[in-house]
Amino acid sequence: MGAWTYGDPMSDARYRLEAERTETLRRLASLTRDFDGIVAASRDSNADDEHDPEGATIAFEREQTGALVAQAERHLAEIDTALERVAARTYGTCEQCGGPIADGRLEARPVARTCISCAAAR
Repeated sequence: MGAWTYGDPMSDARYRLEAERTETLRRLASLTRDFDGIVAASRDSNADDEHDPEGATIAFEREQTGALVAQAERHLAEIDTALERVAARTYGTCEQCGGPIADGRLEARPVARTCISCAAAR
């Protein structure tokens, strides 16, 4: 993590994004362990997803956890892209209209690429 200087918007953004990146990596590691455990458990069982009452539950858990892993991976990519915008000093600028993205929006959604007006227009 880079040096954090209170008051510098780019340093503040980098700090927030790096903290969120660390949390997302932790969540991704946990979800990946869960997913691997579900796959291993289903491989070691005789559950037939189609005919065994437990099979449907295992398939659902596998799909749900897989979707959460994919979601965390997408969020990690969004964070990395936001960190690139911080480095380029374009973070906080709407990619559609070029106007500023409100601080409140960036606090709620640090990876936001558009201002509220442009996001609402989609």
